[in-house]
Formats: sequence, C-alpha cells, structure tokens
Amino acid sequence: MEAIPSFSSRGVPVINSSTRRKNARTENYATSSTLLIKSMATQKPLPSAAKTIGSKKNSTVFPLGEKGPRSSPLIASPPIKLLTRVEQLKLLTKAEKAGLLSAAEKFGLSLSTIEKLGLLSKAEELGVLSAATDPGTPGALLSLSLILLLLGPSCVYLVPEEYPWEVALQAVVVLLSVVGGSASFAASNLVSNLQKAK
Repeated sequence: MEAIPSFSSRGVPVINSSTRRKNARTENYATSSTLLIKSMATQKPLPSAAKTIGSKKNSTVFPLGEKGPRSSPLIASPPIKLLTRVEQLKLLTKAEKAGLLSAAEKFGLSLSTIEKLGLLSKAEELGVLSAATDPGTPGALLSLSLILLLLGPSCVYLVPEEYPWEVALQAVVVLLSVVGGSASFAASNLVSNLQKAK
C-alpha cells in the first residue's frame, strides 16, 4: 500500500492510502447516482399546453404547443370613470370659485350653447373624451410639452437676428412654445389626476 499525503479542508495534513481513495470514489459515484435517480423520480410533470404561468401584469408567456410568445393581460385594470373623478376632485366647484364658468358665459359659452353646437359629440368624434381615459395620454402630453418648451430656446439660438422678420419669427415661436408647452403640461397633470384611482 502506498501512502499519499493530502490536506483536509482545514489545511491539516492527512495520509490516505490509494485503496481508500478508490473506495471513496466508488462510494461517491454510488451516492451521486442514487441522488440522481431519486431526483429524477421526484421530478414534477410538465404543465399542460392549456396552462400558462405568469406573475406580472401584461407579462409575456410562452405556452406549450404554440409558436412564439403571447402577451397576456393577467390583471385587468378597472375602467376609468371620469365623471366620478371630476366629482371626487371637486373640479366644477373649483372652476366656479375661480370665476371660470361666469367668464365662459360672458364669451357666450354656456351649457345650452355647448348642447346646440354639439361640441361634446364633436369631441367624442375627434377622440378627445376617449383619450382622457387612455393610460398613455398623460405621458404623450408630457412629451409634447417638453418638445414645445425646448423648441422656443432652440429657435432663438438657431435663427439669426439680421432682419426684423427673423426677430418677429423668434418672438412668435417662443410665445407659441411657452403657451403650448405650459398648456400641454397642465393637461398632462389634469388627465393624470383624473385617471388616478382612489
């Protein structure tokens, strides 16, 4: 028998014989093959093709038996009720206290005028009312406001000031970008508040 020095896991020298080493190898192989057989025997069955597993909203699932991924909305968001949110936020009361309703009446815009002109049906045809319930609308309005607010300074920087019409062009573009950017930012904030669920 030949003695071969080796070290344990703690660094202490241990002397093993070669026959012990061979026996340990066969024991390890037998143990690992036994574990392998046990793990194969306790393996869970594959889910059926009809079942899909997902944990997040609008996650992508890979159902068995179908080609490619499929987007599956697992949790449906509740519908947005605009009039309920307007009532909860007391927007009409705030508009009345601010004098917006009386100012609109002075300009000839009353509820009867809105009804006669069919402005609500026109707004629905243009998609304004349905856009208020779309979850992507606040982000789109915010992006528009940032673009408009960056347009004014970039116009002033890029357009030369050699002629009076160029200065007038700068002033008009800056005025439109500030008014439009501020309005779209306010609209983004309003639509976002209307869409929040309490």
